[in-house]
Amino acid sequence: MCVGCRERAPASQLVRVVVRDTVPGWSVQPDPRRRLSGRGAHLHPDPACLALAERRRAFGRAFRRPGVPDTSPLAEHLRAVSAPPGTTDGGGLHGAPETSKVGRPT
Repeated sequence: MCVGCRERAPASQLVRVVVRDTVPGWSVQPDPRRRLSGRGAHLHPDPACLALAERRRAFGRAFRRPGVPDTSPLAEHLRAVSAPPGTTDGGGLHGAPETSKVGRPT
């Protein structure tokens, strides 16, 4: 389940994130290979879901930690993953391809 939008999705469509302790507090980092140890949470690879998770303070609840984490490593990863090559926008909702009306001519 995505901690941002709270929608269920297969694990292959979500990015696993883990906690890393930093000097001033803690941060949330992506774990795209799903190999890092520790408690994990999942998020759609969409900056909108990251914004929702930050606004709802979902990372603190998911990781059972007080305070607000540094999400800049995760935001940088999502920007790199969500933008299709050769474009500057973030793509569609949850990385879904845009639909077009292709078919038989009428």
